Amino acid sequence: MFPTPNIEETAKYYNEIMGFRIVKYLDVKEPHICLYRDNVEIVLTKANNEKVHTNRELYGYGEDAYFITDNQEALQNEFISKGAKIVRPLHMTDYNNMEFVLEDIDGRWIAFGMKQK
Repeated sequence: MFPTPNIEETAKYYNEIMGFRIVKYLDVKEPHICLYRDNVEIVLTKANNEKVHTNRELYGYGEDAYFITDNQEALQNEFISKGAKIVRPLHMTDYNNMEFVLEDIDGRWIAFGMKQK
């Protein structure tokens, strides 16, 4: 669940930059937009304020979501080619995950990685 000040604009970003399919439920009691890609579903809801407060701001560090994938390099290249802001390029972490991190339109850091064996 991602609260956001502008669910239409955030959905557009996730569709155009990250390749998610959009399904809108805006005329319901609790308006929201569902985003789908592979086995991932993100639900966007309308935030009560005009700013997304990220984990980095609230707690000092941390991503706002972590998606497991075994094809990080191709995914990172796809996102870069569409204009995504990569804040941590593909690398091996000190906790033995191969991952990269991008910043979305609302400032959230989204990690894509997988534990190495």
